[in-house]
Amino acid sequence: MANTDKRKLAVATLVYWTLLFYIIAALVWWFISLEKQNREMHALKLDDLKIHAQTTGEKYRKSNYITGTGKRKNTTKYIAEGLTFLALILLGAGFVYRAVRRQLKTQQQQQNFMMAVTHELKTPIAVAKLNLETLQKHQLDETKRQKLILMTIQETNRLNSLTNNILVSSQLEGSSYSLSKEELNMSDLVKGTITDFKSRFPLREWKLEKEDDIELTGDTLLLTILLNNLLENAMKYSPAGKPITCSLHKSNQAIELKVSDEGSGIPDIEKKRIFDKFYRIGNEATRTAKGTGLGLYLCKKIASDHNADIFVTDNTPSGSNFIVSFKIR
Repeated sequence: MANTDKRKLAVATLVYWTLLFYIIAALVWWFISLEKQNREMHALKLDDLKIHAQTTGEKYRKSNYITGTGKRKNTTKYIAEGLTFLALILLGAGFVYRAVRRQLKTQQQQQNFMMAVTHELKTPIAVAKLNLETLQKHQLDETKRQKLILMTIQETNRLNSLTNNILVSSQLEGSSYSLSKEELNMSDLVKGTITDFKSRFPLREWKLEKEDDIELTGDTLLLTILLNNLLENAMKYSPAGKPITCSLHKSNQAIELKVSDEGSGIPDIEKKRIFDKFYRIGNEATRTAKGTGLGLYLCKKIASDHNADIFVTDNTPSGSNFIVSFKIR
């Protein structure tokens, strides 16, 4: 599928540049042809003057001057018209080229998204089904039963998180989500979310650094989704034995929420693009990390709706810091 798309893109690009070259060549030929015709007409007029002029005095000089002025005006007109047409052609060609490239890029991102969503939906459903069938068919000891139940809960939570991302992203883009702005205790929200992650992923090391009683005006559901996405993103791209740290602090200018991991980090060239819709680092067919490319895009959208900036920096000695800075009005 990818090779077919590349061949189609190569053919379309070749046809596009061929047609553009032909149009520019036709414009140049048109100018040369008109200029040649203009010179021939000027020469014919001079010959006509020489034939019909009774003298070569003042009358001939005036007629010759008028004829030469007309020739120069025509040349100027052809140049102006040619440059105008050329500018319009290049402007239109650039616009069409960018629009087509943007459409093809969006189409490819949507295809990647559908591939990722299909995989992300099927995997938790298959795992949960297998676990439930195992519990139904076999008499397991309590330890194994609890382990299978925990795995099933984790997969259903993962499925719930995925569907929430898709639904909320669609609602926010379509302006159908009713944003609820209420006073909430951000410290309690962060503490509760970390506690939930500790129970869901007990093998992970979670660190919490926060100030108490930090108040914020916002939508509780959206802010919870934002924090969940940042924590899940940190889990995907950091080793299981490394800690994930969440911190919440307040200054005179802003409330800063930070999620840090000790993974491989993010290349500088990718730091701005990771917040684009459907964008994921690497190739969809070869990457191993789970995801759909909606999580960080949704984080950026939620942050923007809460008068906040979101960005990523390098952690020390390795990994990334995802920082959400809520402006204090």
